Amino acid sequence: MGNPMQNSDVQKALVSLPGWAQNGPAIEKLYEFPNFVDAMVFVNKVAELAEEANHHPDIKIVYNKVTLQLLSHDSGGVTQRDLRMAGRINELGR
Repeated sequence: MGNPMQNSDVQKALVSLPGWAQNGPAIEKLYEFPNFVDAMVFVNKVAELAEEANHHPDIKIVYNKVTLQLLSHDSGGVTQRDLRMAGRINELGR
């Protein structure tokens, strides 16, 4: 939970989160893998992180491309919780 951040604050925070961008009320990042199996391995790693944090991204999978979108639905926008999760996902090494 938490209050949604102002767009300008989100933009400042995204500077330290390579690949993430604001898209409407959410932040998102596109990952591309050599094949479908590698994409699914990554998605499963994200799922484990999400369960640990009890904060689940929206995930779109198109063959070898995975788009993750983070938004605190209960707050109606991006919160610090989303930024922390994006940072943890970036630590997966991609």
